[in-house]
Amino acid sequence: MAVDAAYLMQFVDETSFYNRIVLSHLLPSNLWDPLPHFLQTWLRNYLAGTLLYFVSGFLWCFYIYYLKLNVYLPKDAIPTRKAMLLQIYVAMKAMPWYTLLPTVSEYMIESGWTKCYSRVGEVSWILYFVSIATYLVLVEFGIYWMHRELHDIKPLYKYLHATHHIYNKQNTLSPFAGLAFHPLDGILQAVPHVVALFIVPIHFTTHLGLLFMEAIWTANIHDCIHGNIWPVMGAGYHTIHHTTYKHNYGHYTIWMDWMFGSLRDPLLEEVDNNNDSSKKAE
Repeated sequence: MAVDAAYLMQFVDETSFYNRIVLSHLLPSNLWDPLPHFLQTWLRNYLAGTLLYFVSGFLWCFYIYYLKLNVYLPKDAIPTRKAMLLQIYVAMKAMPWYTLLPTVSEYMIESGWTKCYSRVGEVSWILYFVSIATYLVLVEFGIYWMHRELHDIKPLYKYLHATHHIYNKQNTLSPFAGLAFHPLDGILQAVPHVVALFIVPIHFTTHLGLLFMEAIWTANIHDCIHGNIWPVMGAGYHTIHHTTYKHNYGHYTIWMDWMFGSLRDPLLEEVDNNNDSSKKAE
């Protein structure tokens, strides 16, 4: 047991190190140092998540709406400031709850309940990358079905997911919509990241990195710009999801939608729209 306890202390030491790095640069030590380890971890996740949301959102909006105005999107497709401020408001109300999930997952890892390991050197590089791939497949599968059930189970849609789907036109979607969810909705869609910890051996810091990359990824898929990189579930696919409500539930890739019959290609959608416009003109 002494060996096990010593090993688990590596996780505690690592989270404590991350806590010091973030909190010491953002807050006076008297505000966070007396707090219990769990609350320090939550505060670090909350501040880091909020910072990541604003930095990624503002940089992305500045690039696509100002530096590249009329390159990626026509001016009339750019969301209003009011729409973006509403998205920020919804996301900020939910952020304290969102960041509870990684805090709880870190507690479970520190307690030895998961299959996480502390150092990359504990496994071969092949196993490291195979475990990441397996982890991501499980996360993709879990998010697909969680997202789909949030649509198919009517009370879940009405009371949770509908908050996110008020943004249902191209000129109401922005990178800031990426985290504009009901708090429970956002947590449910991130739960597969935690469930996978009990199934796949995964490097601790890699897990944290992948979880926080969600903030950047969700900003990207709400910018309405179709990158057309197969098999990535880019913004073109996700924009269709926001306008039809019954296609493209996937997260990183199109594979789950392809496997389960819910895929709708934005390029084919564009062709169909052009054909409809031509028929109306005739």
